[in-house]
Amino acid sequence: ILQIVAEGNTIICELLRLKDYVPELFYLKTKEEQQKYGEIIKDFGYFQIADAQEAKIEADEKLRLIDEELRENYIVTLNRFYIVFESIHKYVKDLNTFIDELNTGLFIQQSMEKVFQDAEGKQLMCEALYLYGMMLLVADLHIPGIVRERILVSYNRYSALKTHSDSSIDEVCKLLRATGFNDGAVGSNGGSMGRKLASYPEDFFARVPISPLYIEMVIGRLRSDDVYNQIAVYPLPEQHSTALANQAGMLYVCLFFSPKTLHNQSARMREIVDKFFSNNWIVSLYMGITINLINSWEPFKAAKTALTNTLDNANLKEICHRQKQSMDTLLTRTRNILREGSLTEQNLLDHMPKVMALVRDCNITVRWIMLHTSSVSSTLDTASAAASKRCRQVRELIEQEIEFRGVVFFELLLNTSQLELKVREMLKRLLEERDDRWADYRREATDRMQDLADAFSGAKPFVKTRKNESLSRCFANIRKEIDGLSREEKRLSQTGRT
Repeated sequence: ILQIVAEGNTIICELLRLKDYVPELFYLKTKEEQQKYGEIIKDFGYFQIADAQEAKIEADEKLRLIDEELRENYIVTLNRFYIVFESIHKYVKDLNTFIDELNTGLFIQQSMEKVFQDAEGKQLMCEALYLYGMMLLVADLHIPGIVRERILVSYNRYSALKTHSDSSIDEVCKLLRATGFNDGAVGSNGGSMGRKLASYPEDFFARVPISPLYIEMVIGRLRSDDVYNQIAVYPLPEQHSTALANQAGMLYVCLFFSPKTLHNQSARMREIVDKFFSNNWIVSLYMGITINLINSWEPFKAAKTALTNTLDNANLKEICHRQKQSMDTLLTRTRNILREGSLTEQNLLDHMPKVMALVRDCNITVRWIMLHTSSVSSTLDTASAAASKRCRQVRELIEQEIEFRGVVFFELLLNTSQLELKVREMLKRLLEERDDRWADYRREATDRMQDLADAFSGAKPFVKTRKNESLSRCFANIRKEIDGLSREEKRLSQTGRT
């Protein structure tokens, strides 16, 4: 499962790299491009008329020359795109195979329940499903469906590359055919334009069936457990939604594998919203990809109803009031601590918990304000105009209630980054110098113990100091113990005594 998850992250990284290399020609944006290349760059409608279309190209000298030009210019790019598309299908096949083998007892003394009981196993099992969902969303977001179809058809026509995967091009095409999302600005020569998004993305996620038991166990763990043990780092109750933010993004994606939960299970959705989305509704999914729940959950009755309390105006004003107070307080505190001479190494060591709590609070506040006041529309929004209007109203209400000013927020952002940098540099320097400092302090301690031992030995009489052999031996022994200590000494207690 670790290898599967590693492959999943690799596939998403490759998709994010390739999104900048999608051939512009395959969008067929202009009428000139459609007229010139429309007979050659086809969507999946090509497969129904393949023989006739190939004959047409062969019979027309102009089309044949254009076809050869496209083959020569784009064959390498098409191969690379097909490999990553095929990898997505291979990933879900490998995941299904692993789940089947786990359920059939192929792994001795291991079962799905036991894997989920293990802390790391639970994380990997949840990530495996989440990453598959993210692959599909990233592919659909950055490479429009109609363009994917044209790339796959062109690859099928041009490439003689044979991959070593068990996935056939038919299966890859079925998985990655156009969904209708993100196709609006793409020109079409017939085929995939104008599809409704009534069941997006749940129908997209269901194209390759995955074990319902596995899906339910993943959702159950993400819903009820602190999968990454973050609550301990964010101890205050109002910080729990931030502590579980990464887990909330995973749960959001995985819920689309179980649309009945979003549609019908009101109690479960209410529990999810109360735990993960009680004071936030903009979810960060992966590498800057965000989603607005007001839009995204609009078609789902149970999910939309569960979100009602969070989006109540009174609750929104209460949340904004807390965020405004937090921003004002943190701005003052960061200004004070960043004054020249305020943050020294000794002060940092003496007040480490307070400084780290300040850094944490700054990041929590900056994150919330940045997400919820952004005027950039969410990258995966597919909902109605009414939902979009509601999103705009909520954002305007937030900006009004917290009296949002970009300059003030930017100052808090800069102060936070400067404080983090200073703390990081100080801690880095302390770690680099700890061996030398340890040696210096140990040498100083042994010298002082030796002075005390000499003072009571009578060999070096001090004023008003009487000879005391017992104290002399005691200090001499302490000196030997100090001299024999190492920085990694396991027997040291919190007071430094052995």
